[in-house]
Amino acid sequence: MGGLYTGRFKWTGLLAGVVLVAVLAMISISVGVTRVPLSTVVESFIHYQPTNNEHLIIRTTRVPRTVFALVVGASLAVAGALMQALTKNPLASPATLGVNAGASLFIVGGVTLFSITAVPSLMILGFIGAAVAAAIVYFLGSVGREGLSPLKLTLAGAAIAAFFASITQGMLVMNEKGLNELLFWLTGSVEGRSLESALPMFPFMLVGWLLALWMAPNIDILTMGEDVARGLGMKTGLIKGIGALIVVLLAGGSVAVAGPIAFVGLVVPHFVRAWVGASHRFIIPYAAVYGAALLMASDIAGRLVMNQQEIPVGVMTAILGTPFFIYLAGRKGSEEG
Repeated sequence: MGGLYTGRFKWTGLLAGVVLVAVLAMISISVGVTRVPLSTVVESFIHYQPTNNEHLIIRTTRVPRTVFALVVGASLAVAGALMQALTKNPLASPATLGVNAGASLFIVGGVTLFSITAVPSLMILGFIGAAVAAAIVYFLGSVGREGLSPLKLTLAGAAIAAFFASITQGMLVMNEKGLNELLFWLTGSVEGRSLESALPMFPFMLVGWLLALWMAPNIDILTMGEDVARGLGMKTGLIKGIGALIVVLLAGGSVAVAGPIAFVGLVVPHFVRAWVGASHRFIIPYAAVYGAALLMASDIAGRLVMNQQEIPVGVMTAILGTPFFIYLAGRKGSEEG
């Protein structure tokens, strides 16, 4: 697939995405149960007054929420793009291959069994859970004479996600005191955390983004086939290992911040490839920018759909992503049939 854009138009499309993210960020800071004029938003940054109620809402609630939506959306989309490339599976994403479920299980287990609440500790649990889930799914998808295949990987991911989710639900029943808070988190939400509490997460996500950009040329070679990649002197095992590390950093960190938000990592890479073609030099930055835009737009929509009541962003992405997943699964099934 060559993509819709060529040459300088790809850079134009990327710049348009950055502008879109900036516009959505301003809207995200402005809208909600309490509407804040854009002029007040600007004023809160230039002449912040702690005694001003609107300024306080913007700085302590709206800005962190917007930043989380941006960072988590970008991370999930980049992780999904890498997973689809490394597994050659168009249905791959942190949600469909059980990575989110693994991170959620370990985080809920830490909160329920050991009363862990510190974000750095939850972050480590998220990384471990994501890595364990990815390893199990990869192993199950590789067993048998035929070895690893996209279909087996998808089935293994669905099975592990369901298994981990059932254990997570069981632990939630044990933890009645924190049930409501954990249930809200498990639907996927970028609301309610301070920037300071989640600050330890951002360096790991930044490392994940930079590694993904650095890996882009190698991913392009790997998608040509392992024999071709080895013939060009590439250590395919090392590249896949680094790719898995990036997915763990981005998906595990995202779950620790915002819960298991689905479909961003599935939907965005497909649209991006339709626009820019198969080069991951463009796919990775496009996925980051438009993943951030999608999650911010979903969060804004969740605040506007119902009067005086917000819908968690994870519910909104599920509403948007489920039809697309069904379409992809049907198309893949007809191709294999």
